[in-house]
Amino acid sequence: MSEIEQLARAAQDALTDGMVERLAVTSANALEVVDRLNEPETKESILYLMDRVTEMHRLGALDTMFDLLSLAHAARSAATDNMVERLFIFVEHMVNNLATEEIATGAHNARRAMEDAAAEVAANPVKGGLGAAYAMLTKPENMQALQFLIATGTNMQKRTAALRGSPELEG
Repeated sequence: MSEIEQLARAAQDALTDGMVERLAVTSANALEVVDRLNEPETKESILYLMDRVTEMHRLGALDTMFDLLSLAHAARSAATDNMVERLFIFVEHMVNNLATEEIATGAHNARRAMEDAAAEVAANPVKGGLGAAYAMLTKPENMQALQFLIATGTNMQKRTAALRGSPELEG
């Protein structure tokens, strides 16, 4: 026998039925993958993906992406159950405080008031000079608006100062 025939006979003798079955299944799966790669949409998607990965590598974005994934994994590994629970309590607290009808109504009213004010100012060009400023200040509604702005600023300052001294924020 030639050496090739001896090699083929040795391989045939060494293969068990289970090995032949696994080899047949693996070959069938490989052919299925190759068949799928020949589909136009799949081929186009794979080529696009390869182009994008190459571009990301050239720009260094691939390293950034893997660094970000490593950071997310490290954060996940470092997070204890207590930390996750406190985070969810914080998020729940923020949602409960901000997702209220009063906040939504206030934000909607503030937006509408700003839109109305912008339209009003655009329709009435400003006249220059000290006389025009004095004429604006003689109107009671303008004085009331100015008083409102001053009171709002003053109260915001007071509340901010109170919060800074609040024991809830310390620690």
